[in-house]
Amino acid sequence: MENFTLEKRQLCDIQRRLFEFALKAGLDCPAFIESFMNSRTVAALDNVYDRLQWAGEEYILEELDDETGGLKKAGETYSMEVMYWAGYTYRYWHYYTGESSREIYEIADARTMDECWLGFHTFDVEMAVDDLREIYEQKRQ
Repeated sequence: MENFTLEKRQLCDIQRRLFEFALKAGLDCPAFIESFMNSRTVAALDNVYDRLQWAGEEYILEELDDETGGLKKAGETYSMEVMYWAGYTYRYWHYYTGESSREIYEIADARTMDECWLGFHTFDVEMAVDDLREIYEQKRQ
């Protein structure tokens, strides 16, 4: 991808670590992902620049917990590998297409990411995004 700067790669990594941290914190993974991808917190991360982008995963999770009035504990969990891949892929997707996290989540929700991980995690991220978009379009037709 053109203009995939060091800063953008670092932000992908921060979001990856956030998703892993949510799993380690014992949160319900699908509920966490849905809350995050539709939050004001992630909208700040989608901005060209926001202080929250460099706050670290613990602080971002606290912000989200405050915003939602408390994230759901326990429940369904995904593997660490799924959380790693989903967190990184969602942020990369934003930089690749310019779509907001909310729009991205409409195309590929948490369950879709969990179901597609096994087949897609070895793909180039852009190829995985393109394939996820194609699956969405096929479902719509």
